[in-house]
Amino acid sequence: MLGWFQALMPKEERFFDLFARHAETVVAGAEALRGVLRGGAEIPHYCRVIVERETEADEITRAVLMAVRRSFITPFDRGDIQGLISSMDDSIDQMHQTAKVITLYEADRFDPCMTEMGEIILQAAELVRRVVPLLRAIGRNVAQINALTEEITRIEERADQLHDKGRKQLFLQHRHGDAMAFMVGIEIYGHLEKVVDRFEDVANKISDIVVEQV
Repeated sequence: MLGWFQALMPKEERFFDLFARHAETVVAGAEALRGVLRGGAEIPHYCRVIVERETEADEITRAVLMAVRRSFITPFDRGDIQGLISSMDDSIDQMHQTAKVITLYEADRFDPCMTEMGEIILQAAELVRRVVPLLRAIGRNVAQINALTEEITRIEERADQLHDKGRKQLFLQHRHGDAMAFMVGIEIYGHLEKVVDRFEDVANKISDIVVEQV
């Protein structure tokens, strides 16, 4: 009886609006991180933008979690909603952590592999922005959703290659010289890789939701 009653009630569409808003903040954060990794005098400005977008994303995440607690009907499983918004939020949180490390060590020049990883991070963010609205009608959009999540996975694999290549180049450049520059570079690469890993987490969560709903 309860299942029949729930089927007649309208689902909470506001979740999708909040997901879309969060995805926009993630893209804005990724654009700012790309700006940071271009180096130069604008680094402090772009780091501030990342902090602002991360704060905005946290507010949206709290709104989603509150809506989950207060809503009688949700578009899909409550745990999946919480998992999706949390994984999206982790991606911009990790951008913030990357910006903090760059600020802490006063880095102002970045290796080509770091710059390319910044481009990849933005690509992944834009893919998330494209796939999230499709969750409004999973059955109708399943093929497109799967294609976009697979593309995020391929991007993560490319980022892994850049991460390894960049670390190797750092070693060759600094093995007889500046150990501090080597250590700072290694840490920045580690944080950049974690950003891309968080986007793969988003893709995996979306794939799990699709499997459960279709």
